[in-house]
Amino acid sequence: MKKEEAIIRIVGKIDLEYDGIVDQQKVRSIIEEVLYDYELVSTSRELVIVNDMHDKIMLYLATRKIDGLAKRTLEAYSRHLNRFAHYMRKNIEDINAMDIRMYLASYSKTGVKNTTLATEINYLRGFFKWLKSEEYIDKNPMDKIKTIKVEKRLRDALTIEELEKIRDACETYRQRALVEFFYSTGCRLEEVEKLNKEDIDWQNLKLKVIGKGNKQRVVYLSPKAKVYIQKYLMSRLDTCEALFVTERNPISRLGRRSIQREFNKLANLAALSRRVYPHLMRHTTATNLLNGGADLVTVQQVLGHQDPSTTLVYAKISDKNVEHEYRKNMIQ
Repeated sequence: MKKEEAIIRIVGKIDLEYDGIVDQQKVRSIIEEVLYDYELVSTSRELVIVNDMHDKIMLYLATRKIDGLAKRTLEAYSRHLNRFAHYMRKNIEDINAMDIRMYLASYSKTGVKNTTLATEINYLRGFFKWLKSEEYIDKNPMDKIKTIKVEKRLRDALTIEELEKIRDACETYRQRALVEFFYSTGCRLEEVEKLNKEDIDWQNLKLKVIGKGNKQRVVYLSPKAKVYIQKYLMSRLDTCEALFVTERNPISRLGRRSIQREFNKLANLAALSRRVYPHLMRHTTATNLLNGGADLVTVQQVLGHQDPSTTLVYAKISDKNVEHEYRKNMIQ
């Protein structure tokens, strides 16, 4: 067993034991420091390891967690890869491209859409790429698996009228503060959940958030968002550090499901015929920024996207705005 593999196993085991409350990077640094002058020798005497797939999946997930992957994303990885392992029942080094094609064909027969199948391929591609880089396999069977082309659809967004109806439907300071914060910043749900009151720079109307892959970025508050968030904070009598908190005792940080429930409630109060959820506010932020004249790079940075094409999927530019930009910039 390689030292790196042993360290990943140890860190992963500690994290599972203490339910994610430990600082993985710090624990890993301590273990690496202690073992620096040591060589590890496996005491295993087994000649054959039957189906080592689950073991490798655990190592892979531990590695990705150390890399900063979000808990929800890790759960999706685990779900997809363990389904593959349950079907395959073979050792990692024995799996070939035909095995994977047979699995994908079987999965396809369950009636899943091409988008779901494409996602499955992406999970497997990442897993086998890691196996190859860690020298668990000599050849990557996914190199022979073609990517399924899926048409990227423009994401929907709230209309201005729908947004105003949601604002008017707010019954509490917290509801209005949530609406304005999500719309102003374009933040993801998991980013908002972790925020504290002290994170906001009120003078400059901005704050730093930790996004996917533990990457930090700056997001901005509108003057309207400032007004309603401050009204909400002034109405609170608690000392909890969280930006958004529960309304019942004991007061604690407002969780994702509670935030989602607030948006569901607002959709009903506003008598909208569609679902309203935090990520829809993010779509709306992106769409309205682009329609308002913001360039793609700016919107990409606000949303925290690494790939500009992702921003285009989130944001739909109106035909009217396209025509305006064309006539303004076209050289005669």
